[in-house]
Amino acid sequence: MFKRILTTACYTGAVAALLLTLLQSLWISPLILQAEVFENAEAAQEQTQAHQAHEHAEGAHEHEHDAQAWSPEDGWQRTLSTFGGDLVVAIGFALLLCALYNLRAPPKAWHGVLWGLAGYATFCLAPAAGLPPELPGTMAAELSSRQDWWGATALATAVGLALIVFGRHWLLSVVAVLLIAAPHVVGAPQPAEHRALAPDELQAHFRIASLLVNAVFWMALGGLSAWWYSRQKDSSSEASSQAVSFR
Repeated sequence: MFKRILTTACYTGAVAALLLTLLQSLWISPLILQAEVFENAEAAQEQTQAHQAHEHAEGAHEHEHDAQAWSPEDGWQRTLSTFGGDLVVAIGFALLLCALYNLRAPPKAWHGVLWGLAGYATFCLAPAAGLPPELPGTMAAELSSRQDWWGATALATAVGLALIVFGRHWLLSVVAVLLIAAPHVVGAPQPAEHRALAPDELQAHFRIASLLVNAVFWMALGGLSAWWYSRQKDSSSEASSQAVSFR
């Protein structure tokens, strides 16, 4: 069982990560690069002002330059770094789906697509309602508070969807709706000042693109993992039958 889960997660996670990286390279990365133009211009202006204000301090500019963190260059370095992150995330989510399949195996591959859509709603759509995808140069609330709200929203959405799908009493459906709505009633943490360097049109395009790309990723991950999991399960059952017949 563990081997089947691990094998399915690794293979399907790798394929889904390749698809996600391809879509990001074609659609998401160009938008990020456009936003980084505005962010770099703002940073250069602030650095120039700071340098002019402290030009009497010897070596101030060199110290600030050396303190900058490494970041991948545009091109193959950025693409490879993106794929590495996508691969870890995809395998992690595939492991979660396969563990759920072990409890309730999807009879057909398209049922896995439904599982993928549930994962999309849990980890992307519901959190994005309060904390939408943001381009570089956008003011955001404190990181830990955003992480806490994101985690609570994902957990509430997952439990709520499970109660709606598997619950056998109308009261459970009411509880599910309340659970799903609760984080949004409380509200996501917001910055004291809303400010974005990129134009509003670019921000809107990025949010739509991010949500659509993630939807494709989750449907592919769900469908592929369900198909591969069923295939591995059938192979194991056939091998067990042959072993019993041989004995």
